[in-house]
Amino acid sequence: MEQTVVYTEKPSRNTALGLGDEAREAKPRVVGKHVYGNAMHCNVDKLMDEEFLVETVREAAQKGNMSILDLKSWKIGKGVSVLAVILESHISVHTWPEYGFATIDVYSCGEHTRPEVAFKHIVEKLEARSVVKGFINRSFV
Repeated sequence: MEQTVVYTEKPSRNTALGLGDEAREAKPRVVGKHVYGNAMHCNVDKLMDEEFLVETVREAAQKGNMSILDLKSWKIGKGVSVLAVILESHISVHTWPEYGFATIDVYSCGEHTRPEVAFKHIVEKLEARSVVKGFINRSFV
């Protein structure tokens, strides 16, 4: 299966605030990494399977080196919403099977976390053929 990935990148908070090079190059006091995106042309059966999606988010947290504090899911029509509150922040997946579409949000704090790996795991499990992915550096210097 061929997959198209489009990346978008927003400026870091420090750049947006107009902080100088010294601040951008300093070691951050808070490390925040936010990966988000849209998965299109997904496996429709997987988008409707609440149990599968909960397990996928659980696996993604593990692969991303994150600790789940709570994990909830809701069946909404044919779609599903899954929200994992992690020690480091959150992971969410919302699906629209009628369109083969899902949104994915992985936000984590800490140098030890790997939200890119968690995001990729979810996309692969959904068998998305097209992905638009963004990243925001939410660190604070």
